[in-house]
Amino acid sequence: MTERPEVVCLCGSARFMAQMHDLARELGMAGVVVLTPVDAEDAPTPEQKETLDALHRHKIDLADRVVVVNPGGYVGESTAAEIAYARAAGKRVDFTEPQ
Repeated sequence: MTERPEVVCLCGSARFMAQMHDLARELGMAGVVVLTPVDAEDAPTPEQKETLDALHRHKIDLADRVVVVNPGGYVGESTAAEIAYARAAGKRVDFTEPQ
């Protein structure tokens, strides 16, 4: 690989972590750099959530595009905020399923 690979940030509800892991593996095997949310085993504290949200916005900043993992078309409040952030930053936003 001689040219810079595409960088993709995955967004979606924590309930879809298994689907995000599968997609990350698929994209990685295709030569894409994948940035994913932190997989917290337990519900984060409010302070941890704030830190994780800020960290994920930085991942969006680093990405060439965002892919929203949205089985059944589901997009929660946090994911909607990430989509708005990505679009405001001029990032292309794709979805795994139609909205």
